[in-house]
Amino acid sequence: QVQLVESGGGLVQAGGSLRLSCAASGITFSANAVGWYRQAPGKQRELVASISRAGLINYTDSVKGRATISRDSAKNTVYLQIDSLKPEDTAVYYCNTGGYYSYRGYVTGDYWGQGTQVTVSS
Repeated sequence: QVQLVESGGGLVQAGGSLRLSCAASGITFSANAVGWYRQAPGKQRELVASISRAGLINYTDSVKGRATISRDSAKNTVYLQIDSLKPEDTAVYYCNTGGYYSYRGYVTGDYWGQGTQVTVSS
């Protein structure tokens, strides 16, 4: 019954900002780790940011200093804010849950959203 729905993507000029949302049903985000991934055409899906049940946060190097992952327990929603967007941020962004943290960081879980497109123009 787990369902994740991403929203907030769109077309933005370089230097702009977006706030992506991942709303969950059938699972409680406050009790689970959540990861944001992205995939551009012809490229592998990569982990962008993650937050553990305890609030541990990690970012990939390419978005450090520009991205903020956060959780609103009351809304059962996790957000990914990206500032100073660059063309290389263009991708479909997915949220994932059901994973956990190991010594390697966030380990992908079984549940995915449908994705939301982010396009950054130069």
